[in-house]
Amino acid sequence: MLTERQLLILKVTVDDFIQSAQPVGSNQLSKKPEIPFSSATIRNEMADLEGLGFLEKTHTSSGRVPSEKGYRYYVDHLLTPRPLPQQDIVQLRSIFDDKIAETEEVIKRSAMILSELTNYTSILLGPDVRKHVLKRLSIVPLSSDTAVAIIVTDGGHVENRVFTLPSGLDAGDIEKMVNILNERLLGVPLSNLHQRLEQETLTILKQHVNRYGELFSTFRKAVVMPQEDKVFYGGKLNILNQPDFHDLHKIRELMDVIEEAKHIPMILPVGSQGLHIRIGSENVLTAMEDCSVITVSYDIGEEQTGSIAIVGPKRMDYKRVVTLLDILSGDLSNELTRMMRGK
Repeated sequence: MLTERQLLILKVTVDDFIQSAQPVGSNQLSKKPEIPFSSATIRNEMADLEGLGFLEKTHTSSGRVPSEKGYRYYVDHLLTPRPLPQQDIVQLRSIFDDKIAETEEVIKRSAMILSELTNYTSILLGPDVRKHVLKRLSIVPLSSDTAVAIIVTDGGHVENRVFTLPSGLDAGDIEKMVNILNERLLGVPLSNLHQRLEQETLTILKQHVNRYGELFSTFRKAVVMPQEDKVFYGGKLNILNQPDFHDLHKIRELMDVIEEAKHIPMILPVGSQGLHIRIGSENVLTAMEDCSVITVSYDIGEEQTGSIAIVGPKRMDYKRVVTLLDILSGDLSNELTRMMRGK
């Protein structure tokens, strides 16, 4: 059990190191107005905190830095969210000023602004598009032998899929097919679109569309929905601006891990509700052992959720990031839910 004095010294040491990225010494702390102790007393307490595993001594300085255990204690017991300056709140909420029609564009902008406001890397996991339902479908010929299928969902998501047209196909047959598809498939989840195409439309297409078999075959292949999550990044290279990362090999490994889709569930666990902070070795991926990752969930309508992650050094400005994520997750949930209801 830490004493009140040790708690204060640990808190101020972590806060100071987060701001300066320089090891913290007893003389330095003794000059701070919130620390009413002599340099010798502080030095003794820091030595005790080091013995307990909360602080570490660096090889290049007599000062100390927080250990993972120190950061974890700080986050769990000493962290108080910091109020944001008004200009940051205005910038954060500018995401919603333009009344964007597409949920994905809102999420993409959120990733960009979040990275700008933190100077860390932001990753946003969007909704599973396959859960969206079909609102409108169009086929636009691009040439005599190709066309693009435009799929619009209830969430404002738009998919463009290019496919091959049978040679010499009549434009009227394409129009008939589009009308039949919209009549029969409106409101069908994209995950079932492939199956329902055959069940709901094949018989009627056979009756009304010439050469329906060739057209249906190529179109059906084009609208298969891949089973993948939509991932949006902001500030991928921000990690290079942090003085904590100077090993180029480790930086390369970290960048590779962040960009590979197969690793995203380990960075942003799907279905994890609330705010979570993982520090250093608490991360599943070894390439992220020098990082802290703060994740928070947000709602998309009543049935879907997304996730936000901020990736930075263990010396992350936890107070600021927690406040930013708390505001953004709430605002993003409200905006996306409003958009989904308005569709």
